[in-house]
Amino acid sequence: MKKDQNQLTWLMVSLIAFNMVWGLGNVVNNYSQQGISVIVSWILILAIYFIPYALIVGQLGSTFKESGGGVSDWVEKTSTKRLAYFAAWTYWVVHIPYLAQKPQGVLIPLGWVLQGNGDFLSSLDIHWIVILSLLIFGAFLYLSTKGLSTLKVIGGLAGSAMLIMSFLFVLLAVGAPFIKPDMQFATANMDKLSTYIPNFDFSYFTTISLLVFAVGGAEKISPYVNQTRNPAKEFPKGMIVMAVMVGASAILGSLAMGMLFDGSNIPEDLMRNGAYQAFQMLGNYWGVGNVLVVIYALTNMVGQIAALAFSIDAPLQIMLNNADEEFVPSWLRKRTSKGVLINGYILTGILVSLLIILPIFGIKEIDGLVKWMTNLNSIVMPMRYLWVFLAYMMLNKAWKKYKDAEYKFTKNPKVGFAIGAWCFLFTAFACILGMVPKVDFAKDPAGWQFSLLTNILTPIVLISLGVILPLLAKRERKQSLKQ
Repeated sequence: MKKDQNQLTWLMVSLIAFNMVWGLGNVVNNYSQQGISVIVSWILILAIYFIPYALIVGQLGSTFKESGGGVSDWVEKTSTKRLAYFAAWTYWVVHIPYLAQKPQGVLIPLGWVLQGNGDFLSSLDIHWIVILSLLIFGAFLYLSTKGLSTLKVIGGLAGSAMLIMSFLFVLLAVGAPFIKPDMQFATANMDKLSTYIPNFDFSYFTTISLLVFAVGGAEKISPYVNQTRNPAKEFPKGMIVMAVMVGASAILGSLAMGMLFDGSNIPEDLMRNGAYQAFQMLGNYWGVGNVLVVIYALTNMVGQIAALAFSIDAPLQIMLNNADEEFVPSWLRKRTSKGVLINGYILTGILVSLLIILPIFGIKEIDGLVKWMTNLNSIVMPMRYLWVFLAYMMLNKAWKKYKDAEYKFTKNPKVGFAIGAWCFLFTAFACILGMVPKVDFAKDPAGWQFSLLTNILTPIVLISLGVILPLLAKRERKQSLKQ
């Protein structure tokens, strides 16, 4: 049986990992923040952060190959149960902004499918967008309690189709000048190296959280470490190949964006409509009209729906499946006769709904909403990566206990601890600077203040809720002892 299980090659590992980590949205979102100079940023982030991150996950996965709880199990085995609880809480709670953004991810492609342009949400008042988002989220929150296994399978296929579309986008853009020799690149001086060098000022560093967000999530790869034929050789090779694939997609995708959109004059709606407009332009160049736009919009919409359904249930199950009664009160662990974590769903519904409603107090239109929500996710979501690096640091402190893992990123525990500390501090640095609003204060002082306040308070409130639960659990235990 073991021989049959350990049959993944480095190529299979790299493809699985690439599918988990990458998407065209990563290219569009970061181009909209940095323009064509994002190419150098991609090279830097891959070298100093992403490759070490992926290989750290490999060692943790190999060391704790029997752990089903992922990051929280790694933290528990290398530190304490209390920290493991906070790791599990963080993993769940960072999905709240992610879920709050998903209804927009359904509405935007729906508008492109129905109208063939991005005007659908532009014409709607922010209040109507909020109402529609609440209805979409509410519907899928309810449906998730009934089980959506078929939709999740379809969503997996849509995710694979999205990867194909990402590759197709690069191929069509690179090939466009050959079939249209008179094509004018939107970004000037793309043949000069100076065009690609970022201006490393304070404003630049406030955008790196989105890069970290884009390359994060490698901890999902950990179950595959010990399913390779030779973990010590196959897994790191697969990770490096995956990093090369991500780098090639990021760089070529950003070059393609530079050909189609002026990197020094980014359109306001690029984060919302950029991918669709790009496929529309390429469709016209290649003589297929809006076919590419419709295919991309449909696959994106189905993928977003599946991600919404899956991300309601999966993180909740991870947090509460093996929840310790010392930290989580019984009412939150309550299940229906069908096994549904009913109060967990209610808590999810309340928190996500509040975050969906919040923009009516400081955002006026859809593009501002998309930018705010995307940047908020880039601040909150990487917080879960901090626990990966903490677990790796603690693993290296207890090196003698865990030195027999099949795969080791580094054989020197001091070097390993330093690498883990670097990744931890870099992630924290990116999250903190990411809180600086991406709104022009002179044009919209109220929007700037709203963004700053919510960017700071949202992660604080979400993590603080995790501090309250152990207090409620302690009170519950005291009351049961009195009885």
